[in-house]
Amino acid sequence: MLAQIHRVRLYDYKSYSPPVCLLQLFIVALSFAYFSKALTGAYMKSSITQIERRFDLSSTHIGLIDGSFEMGNLLFLAAVSHFGAKLHRPRLIAVGCFLMAVGAFLTGLTHFFMGRYKPDTVIQVSKNSSVNIAACVETPEVPEVSIEPSVEDTCVRESSSNMWIYVFLGNALRGIGETPVTPLGISYIDDFSKAENSPFYIACLQTITLLGPMFGFLLGSYCAKLYVDIGYVDMESVTITPRDSRWVGAWWMGFFVSSVLLLTSSIPFWFLPRSLPQQEGEEEKPDETQEAGTEALSSNHNLNFTEIAKGFLPSLKRLVGTPAYFLLLCGSILKFNSFIGMFTFKAKYMEQQFGQSASRANFLIGVLNLPAVAVGIFLGGLLMKRYKLSVVSGAQLSFATSFLAYLLLLLQFGTKCDNLPVAGLTISYNGYLFSVSTCNSDCSCSAEEWDPVCSDSGITYISPCLAGCLTSSGHGKHTVRTHAKCPAGRALLGQCPHAKSCSRSFTSYMAISVLSSFINSLGATPGYMVIIRCIAPELKSLALGIQAMVTRTLGGIPAPVYFGALIDSTCLKWSIKKCGGRGACRMYDSDMYRFIFLGLITCLSGSAYFFIIAVIVLLRRQFQKSDGETATQKPKSSREIELQTLREATKRSWTITQMTKTILQKRFSKETELLYIKHTQSV
Repeated sequence: MLAQIHRVRLYDYKSYSPPVCLLQLFIVALSFAYFSKALTGAYMKSSITQIERRFDLSSTHIGLIDGSFEMGNLLFLAAVSHFGAKLHRPRLIAVGCFLMAVGAFLTGLTHFFMGRYKPDTVIQVSKNSSVNIAACVETPEVPEVSIEPSVEDTCVRESSSNMWIYVFLGNALRGIGETPVTPLGISYIDDFSKAENSPFYIACLQTITLLGPMFGFLLGSYCAKLYVDIGYVDMESVTITPRDSRWVGAWWMGFFVSSVLLLTSSIPFWFLPRSLPQQEGEEEKPDETQEAGTEALSSNHNLNFTEIAKGFLPSLKRLVGTPAYFLLLCGSILKFNSFIGMFTFKAKYMEQQFGQSASRANFLIGVLNLPAVAVGIFLGGLLMKRYKLSVVSGAQLSFATSFLAYLLLLLQFGTKCDNLPVAGLTISYNGYLFSVSTCNSDCSCSAEEWDPVCSDSGITYISPCLAGCLTSSGHGKHTVRTHAKCPAGRALLGQCPHAKSCSRSFTSYMAISVLSSFINSLGATPGYMVIIRCIAPELKSLALGIQAMVTRTLGGIPAPVYFGALIDSTCLKWSIKKCGGRGACRMYDSDMYRFIFLGLITCLSGSAYFFIIAVIVLLRRQFQKSDGETATQKPKSSREIELQTLREATKRSWTITQMTKTILQKRFSKETELLYIKHTQSV
C-alpha cells in the first residue's frame, strides 16, 4: 500500500510541476523584450538631432524631452519593484511591454499632426516656379524679397511647433511601461536559477540586449537618410542635403517599427507561471536564502495589498542601512549622469566636431561602439563564471576596467577638428567679426537667415546674399551662385567640408572610443552582481528598483537637460522662428563644445571613483572579518560531528514526512491519510 502511494505521489509531482525549460523560455522572452525596449531607446537617442530640428528646439528642450522617459519611469518604479516581487511578475512585465508599444506609437503619430517641413530658406518664385535662394539685390528697381511669412503661415507654423508635447508624453508613457521589466526580470532569473549560473544568464541577457541599441542606431541611420516628408514632396526641389544643419530625416518611421516589436514581445509573458522550481547547483545558495525565498513564495499567494504595503518602509530602511549598497548607489548616480549625457549627445558631438552627417554618426555607433560593448559584457560575465569571482574580486575587476577606460577617455581631448572658416562667425571681414561688410553692404541682407554657401576659397558664408552673389544657375541641390563679390568667384550650396586632417582625427577618435567602450564593459556584469550579492536576498528586487529610481531621478532626468544647456552655450548661430524667438542651433564653436562635453563627462566619472574605492575597502574588511571568525572557531571532535550529522538527518527525515503529509492532504481522501498515518506509527 505504501509503495502504491509513493508511486502516485511521484506521478502527481511530475504532472503538476512546471517544466525546467520554462526558465530558459523566460530568459528568451525577456531577452526579446530587452532587445525591443533597448532598440526603441537607442532609436530615440539617434533621432535627437532630427526632433530638435523638426520642432525648432534648443538642446536644453530636447534634453527635457529625452528625460521624460525617466520621469515616467520614476512614477511607479519603487512601487512596482516592491509590490511586483510579491505578485505575478511575468504578467506585470507583459503589461509594461504593452504600454511601451503604445508610447512609441504615440511618438511616431505626432508627425501626421503637423504640416510639411519647410527649411529656413528665403523663397523667391521664378518663372518656372522652381525654388531658389535669394541673392544679393543691388538695384532699387528689383523688389526686395521678404523673409517674413504670412500671418496664416505663421499661425500654422507656431501651432505645429507645440506638437513636441506629444513626443514628450509618448516618451514618458514608454518610461512607465519599462518600469517592471528590469527589476522583476532580473530577480525572477536570480530566484529560480543555479547560483553559479545566475551571473552567466544575466551576462547573456545584457549581451543580447545590446543588439537592441545596435539595431536601433542602424535604424536611426537609415531613417536619417530619408527626408522627413518623403513621399509627399518632390525630392528634386529640396535644396538641402543630409550634411546640412537644416536637414530633417524621417524620424517618425522608426517609432512605428519599435511599437510592433514591443507589442510582440509582450505576448509570451502572459503564459508563463508565477514561480518555477528551484534548480540545484554546485554552488548552493545559503540555507537562510532558500528558507526565506521558500517562505516568501508560499506566503505571497495569501497576502493582500495592505499586508504587502506594511513591509515596504522596513525593507527600505534595511536597504539604505547597508553601507556597501549606499556607497554603490552614490557612485552609480555620478556614473549614470556621465553615461546618459554622453550617450544622448554622442552622435551630435560627432556631427558638430568632425562634420559627420547624422546618418553616418548613428551608423558608426551601431556597428563599432555597441558591438564592442556587447562583447565586453559577455566576456565579463564569462570571467565571473569561469573563475567564480567573489563579491570583492568582482568589485575590484569593475573598478580596474572602468578606470582604464577613464584614462582612454582623456585621450579624446587631443582628437579634434578646427572650426570651419565662416565669414562673420569664426573669421572676420577685413578684421571685423560682423556678417555685413563693404562687399555686401548694398544688398540689404538679413543677418538672421541661415542659407550657407561655400566659396572657391574654402570660406563659408551665412547666405548667398552675404556672399554678394548676383546670379545663379542650376536647380535644386545643384544650384550654383556666380559672380560673388565677397569671395570673388562662385559659391556652392551648403557649408564647406572640413580639412583632410579632420578625417585622420576622426579615425583616431573612433579607435579610442571603441577600445574604451570595450574595456569599460568588461566590468559591467561583475559590478552588477556586486549590487545583488551585497544585500539580503529578499531585498534584491527592491534594491534594483531603488537603484534604478534614484539614478534616474538624479541622473537620467537632469543630465540631458544640463548637458544640453551647456552645449547651447557654445552655439555661434541660432535659427530664428517664424514668429520670433530662438530656434535650433545651426553652428557651434567646436573647441568650446569639445572642452565642455568631454570635460563634464570626465569630471562626473572621476568623482564616482571615490565611492567605488570606499566600497572595495568596506567589502574587503567585511569578508576578511567573516573569514577570520570562521577560522577562529574551535574544531569539532568526531563525536560532535557525528551528533550534528544525526541531527541534520533527523531534521531532513521530519521535513520529508511533513511534505508527504501535506501532499496526501491535498491529493487523497481522509481515509487514505489515516491509513498512512497508522502505517507510519507502526513503523
